[in-house]
Amino acid sequence: MSKRERFLRGLRWVPVVIAFAAIFGWVVMALWNWLVPPVIGWKAIDYWQALGLLLLSRIFFGFGRFGGHGHGHHHWRARMVERWEQMTPEEREKFREGMRGHRC
Repeated sequence: MSKRERFLRGLRWVPVVIAFAAIFGWVVMALWNWLVPPVIGWKAIDYWQALGLLLLSRIFFGFGRFGGHGHGHHHWRARMVERWEQMTPEEREKFREGMRGHRC
């Protein structure tokens, strides 16, 4: 598949992503305004503040499965396996020693 075809296929998802963000933002706003003011006593928020909270939470807590990072993880793992297989036993041992030094 060419880059152009992948780009056009990705463009099909733009309206879906926008609709999902709009609906999810409304849900966050509704839940916040229903639960937080009576329970904690904080102010109600508007739609744009709810979208801002969503974005802020994604920045703080990561994008996880819905952010598209799931596939990249598998690609990284496949590259590491390929590199590992190409290493000599001495290089593997050196790598292991280096990783032992980075553990907390």
